[in-house]
Amino acid sequence: VPSWSAMITFNVSSYNPGPFVLIGIPFCVIYTVAVRGNCVLLYLVAVEQTVHEPMFFFLPMLAVTDLILSTATVPKALKITFPGCLTQMFFLHYNPVLDSAILMAMAFDRYVAIGSPLRYASILTPKTIIKIAAGISFRSFCIIFPDIFLVARLPFCRTHIIPRTYCEHVGVARLACADISINIWYGFCVPIVTVISDVILITISYTLILCAVFGLPSRDARQKTLGTCGSHVCAILMFYTPSFFSILAHCFGHNVPLTFHIVFANLYIVVPPAMNPIVYGVKTKQIREKVILLFSPKSC
Repeated sequence: VPSWSAMITFNVSSYNPGPFVLIGIPFCVIYTVAVRGNCVLLYLVAVEQTVHEPMFFFLPMLAVTDLILSTATVPKALKITFPGCLTQMFFLHYNPVLDSAILMAMAFDRYVAIGSPLRYASILTPKTIIKIAAGISFRSFCIIFPDIFLVARLPFCRTHIIPRTYCEHVGVARLACADISINIWYGFCVPIVTVISDVILITISYTLILCAVFGLPSRDARQKTLGTCGSHVCAILMFYTPSFFSILAHCFGHNVPLTFHIVFANLYIVVPPAMNPIVYGVKTKQIREKVILLFSPKSC
């Protein structure tokens, strides 16, 4: 059984290190964009009174989870201690489950805003939003925290090298010289079922939204109303589409080179956190105006 200081590292010995150095450059750039973009988004939501509306209350939560997810993985892509690996593993799985729940809550927010606009402010009060945020955070914690105990209990008597650039639950468990059936079932089934339930609720919300939109009298009103959902729909597609292809690649991509799996898995970690602030900056009028004002020459 390894000590808690044992090192778990990404094995690059069978590859030419040159390409990994080149690949590291764009990942570093994307990570920098993710950190700066989400920090700017957090700053704008904190200081600008014009975005202190219910529809923007979930944005800081989404930005923080994106920051934690990318920061917990990218800087430690090559070497990490075993306790650090467990910590990284928790945030690696906790943040996507929480992101999924946040997108679900934002879909509910859009439904209330479009379906009951006159009651929007009275339904989604700050107190209600805090309760929703606390509830989805606690749910995600309860789902992912058992992963730590499921891995910590395992004896590692073979290699400490994982074929990934981050500590993924089942990937680390496969290094153990013990039965990992519980790890596999829990690691795959519980989070997937949770995310699928979120997708179903998001689908129901947007079905009700579309019913409400098509009930509006004019085409301009329908287009304007749907426009308020544009940034959220883009965030949903950026989050769930890579997940879908990642599942397909793991299930049917047995002949796909390991390098492709590694690069694609890392893109899933860094691209959505980098793109979310850009999407909300472009698609949301209030945030776009504040970003332009913030970075305009007159403000410097």
